[in-house]
Amino acid sequence: MDTNSSSSGQKRVPDVVRRYQRYLRLERNVSPNTLEAYMLDVGKLVTFLGAAGGDVLTCQLSDLSLFVASLGDIGIHPRSQCRVLSGIRSFFHYLQLDGYRDDDPTELLDSPQTGGHLPEVLSAAEVDLLENSIDLSKWEGQRNRAIIEVLFSCGLRVSELVSLRLSCLYAAEQFVRVLGKGGKERLVPISPRALRELELWFADRNQMAIKPGEEDYVFLNRRGAHLTRTMILIMVKRQAAEAGITKVISPHTLRHSFATALLEGGADLRAIQAMLGHESIGTTEIYMHLDTTALRREILEHHPRNRRRKP
Repeated sequence: MDTNSSSSGQKRVPDVVRRYQRYLRLERNVSPNTLEAYMLDVGKLVTFLGAAGGDVLTCQLSDLSLFVASLGDIGIHPRSQCRVLSGIRSFFHYLQLDGYRDDDPTELLDSPQTGGHLPEVLSAAEVDLLENSIDLSKWEGQRNRAIIEVLFSCGLRVSELVSLRLSCLYAAEQFVRVLGKGGKERLVPISPRALRELELWFADRNQMAIKPGEEDYVFLNRRGAHLTRTMILIMVKRQAAEAGITKVISPHTLRHSFATALLEGGADLRAIQAMLGHESIGTTEIYMHLDTTALRREILEHHPRNRRRKP
């Protein structure tokens, strides 16, 4: 790291970071959660380089490799390291795009090995078990049942679910309009079963005192305000425990289960990508983990080398 040439660069860094933040917010239109995460990632790197007398405008690949190694040294999990690097790569892409750098040193930066761990998945029967364990005598019972069914039937992110509006439901056409990452909209089919669960919830919802400004949100808490992601997470985990499901699950498990069920049912990967709102088909490919028993059975049954000759 060239500390002499970086002294002037260090003075410019705060202004560059502010410009990057504005770029993410206004040009990339990223969500508030993504914006916060990316700025925290950049902050980690700026602090690390500054401690060694360097800066983001003059650092090299070797400096970034040391930064990645430092993340492991302080106990950050490889999967979390990959998320941090995603933010760092976005930042250096911006630096090159706006002319602050002629190169992008992250292009050759290796990502930590995560071991290819796949999240848990629930079968349709397990989702039924989850829903049937809900106590419908409680005021929130039907709401929670509708939440689980919509997550499983539509494959929504939890952030998309809590921001879902009544004006985005098209029951007659059987689809919902979803506002995804980066403010991008997509249309997702919704099953008749999910619509029935929503209709039952709306019967309870219509009896509530709803706070001004919250009238268009589909899912509300007992005070008449829209739910938060944390509320959904707590509810799903608590319900899994009551249903006797021992898998470690979260709201995202239902999204993962949605995609896996579609893939196993023969849906095209591109169609699944569109329904999930993934920009890259590579992100969707993580769902290609068909049950090994079923896959083995299919191979044995259909591969020409395994077919028995008829007498």
